[in-house]
Amino acid sequence: MAVGDYFTSAERLSIHQAIHQAELASRFEFSVFVGQTQSGAPRAFATQLHNKQVAPARSVMIVVDPEAHTIEIVTGGQVRSIVDDAEIAAVIDDMKASFAAGKLAAGLEGAIARISAVQQTTNA
Repeated sequence: MAVGDYFTSAERLSIHQAIHQAELASRFEFSVFVGQTQSGAPRAFATQLHNKQVAPARSVMIVVDPEAHTIEIVTGGQVRSIVDDAEIAAVIDDMKASFAAGKLAAGLEGAIARISAVQQTTNA
């Protein structure tokens, strides 16, 4: 892999499939950014990306800067009414554990699935 390229082709495909399945199941829109965040302000950067989504109210933006060891998850209003801050904090904890084990793609896939599962449980 090239410098700054964090995923193999198979991992990219797997993340894409996780997003697709989560969107179908939850009706949330998921976006992922992995790379260097701008100007050392990862939350502001993640919020800016989130606000550019087609439907920010029902969007989830996951931003990971592996070099700075930061994770930000920004959720729109419709998502927040179902997935609370405590659940997002638990998702981030799971991601940190996966990342510490060297499993960046698996950590992202797990986060996407877990957030989607909250929506599915709520609608059941």
